[in-house]
Amino acid sequence: MVRYFLPLVLVHLLASVSPSWAAGPPPGARDGWSWTLQAAGVSQLDTDMDKGGEVGVDRYFVSLSLARQLSSSLRVGAELGYGEARYDFSGVGFGGADPWGTVREVRLSLPLRYAATDRWSLFAIPSIRFNAEKGADLDDGANGGLLAGAIYRVSDELSIGPGFGVFSEIEDDPSVFPVLLIDWRLSDSLSLKTGGGFAASRGPGLELEWEASEQWKLSIGGRYEKDRSRLDNAGVAPGGVAEDLGFPLYVSAEYSLSDNLQLGLIGGAKVGGELRLEDATGRLVSETDFDTAPFFGAMLKGRF
Repeated sequence: MVRYFLPLVLVHLLASVSPSWAAGPPPGARDGWSWTLQAAGVSQLDTDMDKGGEVGVDRYFVSLSLARQLSSSLRVGAELGYGEARYDFSGVGFGGADPWGTVREVRLSLPLRYAATDRWSLFAIPSIRFNAEKGADLDDGANGGLLAGAIYRVSDELSIGPGFGVFSEIEDDPSVFPVLLIDWRLSDSLSLKTGGGFAASRGPGLELEWEASEQWKLSIGGRYEKDRSRLDNAGVAPGGVAEDLGFPLYVSAEYSLSDNLQLGLIGGAKVGGELRLEDATGRLVSETDFDTAPFFGAMLKGRF
């Protein structure tokens, strides 16, 4: 059965593509091709698992994207990224010793936005992602799908609209979910939005952003994450699937060195965490919850 879910408005999207694509080009967008380079790293500290032992994760991700305003109504782009999640297990309570190690991720997305009228914009973001443990074939961890919808500009302060996502899952039913996109400027310095988030912590969520000064932005937010990856043939579940899900809650600070270069710090905790280990057909081998897991990290973003 195809599963439907919407955990509040914290929508799990594939890739780090920001739904700002639905609302329009970013501030300062230029004619011609514009390029954006992002790099981020997040360390999730060791935390106890219910079945015994501990787990910690170090993640990093780098991506390069390009975009162009082809006409007054059409904007196109592409993004290619690579990252790794390095899991560290201790104890043998969940799936034996070291049920999996380093998971690689490669992803490609091709966002499109069309301004149908002065108020309505249509968007589509087809994406493909490869998630596989080192030693496994990346092609065996392929999954992809589409995010699409429309957004309506109510006023200069508020844009809102519906959408949907359809994404395949490794050895599991496809995920189909509704999407609510919002960009609401509550005051001159405070905004509520569906933001892109930090690349290494994946996927957009709901974020409250405060522009404290011309250089500083402070944010608080959260999202829903679910990651499934193909395993190698050497572990306790040869060719199986690893699943990691939970709700990261975070605060972040971003400093603008210039209009085109930003540095940021992030800290928070992942709550409601759960790990699953499945065999090559998707049959459950073992699963466990884990305690609230603090994390911290940093990011760099440059446009040129």
